[in-house]
Amino acid sequence: MHLDTTVTKNTSVFGSRSSRSATEKAAAVIFAICAAVSVVAVVSITGYMIYSGAPALFKVGPAEILFHTVWEPTAGKFGIAYIILTSIVGTAFAVLIGVPIGILTAVALSELCTPRLKRILKAAIELLAGIPSVIYGLLGILIINPAMYSLEKLIFAHDSSHQFTGGSNLIAAILVLVIMILPTLINVSSTAIDAVPQHLRMSSRALGATQIQTIFKVVIPAAKNGILSAIVLGVGRAIGEAMAILLVAGNSVNLPLPFNSVRFLTTAIVSEMSYSSGLHRQVLFTIGLVLFIFIMIINIVLQRIMKKGAEDGK
Repeated sequence: MHLDTTVTKNTSVFGSRSSRSATEKAAAVIFAICAAVSVVAVVSITGYMIYSGAPALFKVGPAEILFHTVWEPTAGKFGIAYIILTSIVGTAFAVLIGVPIGILTAVALSELCTPRLKRILKAAIELLAGIPSVIYGLLGILIINPAMYSLEKLIFAHDSSHQFTGGSNLIAAILVLVIMILPTLINVSSTAIDAVPQHLRMSSRALGATQIQTIFKVVIPAAKNGILSAIVLGVGRAIGEAMAILLVAGNSVNLPLPFNSVRFLTTAIVSEMSYSSGLHRQVLFTIGLVLFIFIMIINIVLQRIMKKGAEDGK
């Protein structure tokens, strides 16, 4: 009887193992399919952007499109140098302003706030992350643009050469971008900081470090890969935003000075794609290709920084 019981137990164990093995195999197949779909999607998007955006480069010329500043499609002039420069300047300043605010807010949430206050603030930040971008644009029109117009009148009251934009300018666009990327920066950075092992904090405090010293010399360096991931996502959202920027930036092709009405790469596509045709439409696809290349370069550079940081940490 003992032998029968043992055999029964072993059979049930083998049956369980075989069942787990089948489940694992099915999961592996599903994961492989998902990975293949992701790779195919990236390759397809890349191929489509090159196929759609490259013809205009040959027809108009890369130098004419990328380095000339006049954008007049009706006259056959397709210079996007100012548009490229505006996207670079706007995104850079939005990140420079937003990243310190986002990281410090994440630190406050994870290290300084009480659990109850943290729950309330996290809920509010997650709500901000779910607001559609057009709402941010409308708030920019109602709040930021009038404030910019008042500032513009104050600064250029005696300058007859200045062209007033009604507050729709580069500064307004940057402020809207900062507000839009903050929820992503805060949520991802806060998650990375929460994941830092507690014994690192305790060891630092045991050695006599203050809480602030522990945060900046132990916690943030330990969470740097997660924080860099937050920055990557923030940059991606900033450079890829269209609707909110279209509402507050003025959408004119100008040199990206603080009080100039400006046009970003994304808004250039959105504002003219609906009525474009022929070469004009092809150039808009070229702008999309330039934007795609920018995003890829930024991702590659930041991924290399993250990889180097991980290797140095080891």
